[in-house]
Amino acid sequence: MKLSRIAAYAWALVLTTALSLTGAGVASAATQAAGSHYVALGDSYSSGLGSGSYDSSSGDCKRSTKAYPALWAAAHSPASFNFTACSGARTGDVTSSQLGPLNSTTDLVSITIGGNDAGFSDVMTNCVLYSESTCLSKVAAARAYVDANLPGLLDSVYSAIRSKAPNAHVIVIGYPHFYKIGGSCIAGLSDKSRSAINGASDELNSVTAKRAADHGFSFADVVAGFTGHEICSSSPWLNSVLWTNIGESYHPTAAGQSGAYLPTFTRAA
Repeated sequence: MKLSRIAAYAWALVLTTALSLTGAGVASAATQAAGSHYVALGDSYSSGLGSGSYDSSSGDCKRSTKAYPALWAAAHSPASFNFTACSGARTGDVTSSQLGPLNSTTDLVSITIGGNDAGFSDVMTNCVLYSESTCLSKVAAARAYVDANLPGLLDSVYSAIRSKAPNAHVIVIGYPHFYKIGGSCIAGLSDKSRSAINGASDELNSVTAKRAADHGFSFADVVAGFTGHEICSSSPWLNSVLWTNIGESYHPTAAGQSGAYLPTFTRAA
């Protein structure tokens, strides 16, 4: 009987200690999230173009309350949140006009960049309006640019971010596949063109991931998040051609931001 009481007491002590430590861990994680200083950089895939609900004060940058940075900040209440991503931004635009909020206290940064440098808007315009051969030629030119020129441009951006925010966890987020091959689309581009465009996205993601890793940054891939939700799927999370608002074409919808970009970023953060 005495041994049983001692064993019971010991077990209660262990359990109480474990629960106490677990509670402390949860509290610590919550404190860390609440204390973070988050800056969201990048292009239209970060600003939220295509998802609606734009902040009028952001002008042509089209920053949306439905973009993943705004959704993450609303859910986690960081100590500070600066949203400087801008629709149409290239690497040079990030270094020249988006890095102002970064400093030594910044501990979380997100960025999507590189698609505009590679000329993906021009690629899609040519693919939609002209022949398959023209489309494939434009895709090949974009891939050649990504391989030859983009690494150096990304190095410049990533070095500038690290210089201004030496203590930050930097998360570089990629781009999705645009198309489901063999999907429900009965008109428009050929599957050969669609496959080539998806392949170019893979090339862009591969180059970006390599440069991010070499700078000690995390790379977060959204391809899996959009699988089953590409254009030509039954439930697309990307806008196809929007003739009434052409700029939003081939950008994530609000569902794409909340269903793919947000969870991908949240896991990485």
